[in-house]
Amino acid sequence: MSEVFGARRGRLRDRCTAAGSAAVLISRPANVRYLAGTAPPGAVLLLGPDEDALLCSRTPTGDPADGRPDEELRLTVLPTSAGDPAVAAAELARNSPAEALAVEEHHLTVARHRALQSVAPRLRITDLGLAVEQQRIVKDEDEIACLRIAAEISDQALGELLESILVGRTERHLALELERRLVDHGADGPAFPTSVATGPNSGRPGHRPSDRRVEEGDFLSVCLGANYRGYRCEIGRTFVIGTTPADWQIELYEVVFAAQRAGREALLPGAAYREVDRAARQILDAAGHGEDLAPRTGHGVGLEIGEDPQLAPAAMGKLDACVPVTVEPGVHLPGRGGVRIDDTLVVRQEADGGPELLTITTKELLAL
Repeated sequence: MSEVFGARRGRLRDRCTAAGSAAVLISRPANVRYLAGTAPPGAVLLLGPDEDALLCSRTPTGDPADGRPDEELRLTVLPTSAGDPAVAAAELARNSPAEALAVEEHHLTVARHRALQSVAPRLRITDLGLAVEQQRIVKDEDEIACLRIAAEISDQALGELLESILVGRTERHLALELERRLVDHGADGPAFPTSVATGPNSGRPGHRPSDRRVEEGDFLSVCLGANYRGYRCEIGRTFVIGTTPADWQIELYEVVFAAQRAGREALLPGAAYREVDRAARQILDAAGHGEDLAPRTGHGVGLEIGEDPQLAPAAMGKLDACVPVTVEPGVHLPGRGGVRIDDTLVVRQEADGGPELLTITTKELLAL
C-alpha cells in the first residue's frame, strides 16, 4: 500500500506546488489517514519539499482497524510536553526551503491558526481548502473492497436481527444488539450511531433509540452501518411488525421505494448530483410529500459518513465512476410513522453493469 499513499500525496503536492505552496499541513483526521495510512488521535501530516512527516503524540498501534503508517513517511512521536503536533509541524516547515504553508483552515481553530503563524512568521499561510476531500471522492478498488466488506457485515447483522423475536423489545436494546452483531461479524465498530425507530417514532427524522417497546402493527425503521478498516457504509430498511401492513403503510412504502429506485437508476457517470436528487424527489413531490422530505437524497461514503458528494437540490458537480454514495429517500409523517430505504452503491459505467449495489438486504415490505 505504500505506493498508493505515496501517489496520493504526490497528486496533492503537485496541486499545491502549482498554487505556490511547497509545504502542506494536513490536520483533519480522515485526510491524514487517507494520505498517511493511519491517523492516531491528534496526528498531523506535513508534506514538505524534502520529505513527508507524520507527527503524533503517541506511537501508532499497527492494528489493522487503525491502519498502519506508510513506511515512506518520517514518523515523529512527540513527547507529551511538546504540545500541539500541528505547531511542531509548522516549526519543521519554518526550517525548510518552503516559503508558504498550505493548511486546512476549515479544520483549524482560530487559536491554532494563530499559533502556527507565531512559530513560523516567515511562512505565508495559505488555505488548502477542500483539496483532500475532493481527491477522496473517487475511490480506488482497494477502498471499494473495504466498503464491500463493510456492507456485507451490515447485511449480516441486519439479517440476523430480522430472524429474532422483536415484539416487546425496546428501540435502545435493538440498536445495541445490532452494534454488537456488527463487531461479531468483523467490524471495527459501527460507522455511526445505529438508529432504530418504531411506530410513531419512525415519523421523526433523526430519532434516537428510546425505551419505547416494539408493538404489533408498528413500522420498524432501522439504519446502521459497519466501520471496516476505516471505511464506512450505510443501510436503512423499514418493516412492519407482526401483522399484515395497513393500506396507508403499503402506499407510503411503495412511493418511497419507487423514489429510491429512481435515485439508484440515476447513478451514472456524468449525472449531475442535483439530477440524482431530483429523480427521487419528484416522485415523492408528486405523491404529496414534498414538505416531509430530508434536505438531501444521499451522500458520499468512505473514511467518513456524509462526505462529498452531496446529492441535494443545490449541489454542484457531476458523478464520476468509482464514487460510492448512498441513496436514502424517506418520508416521515409526524405522529403516524415513516419509511426510509437506504442503500450504499458505487457508481459504475453502464458498460460495467451500471451502479454496483453493495447493501443487498431485501427491500420488500416484510411483516416480521
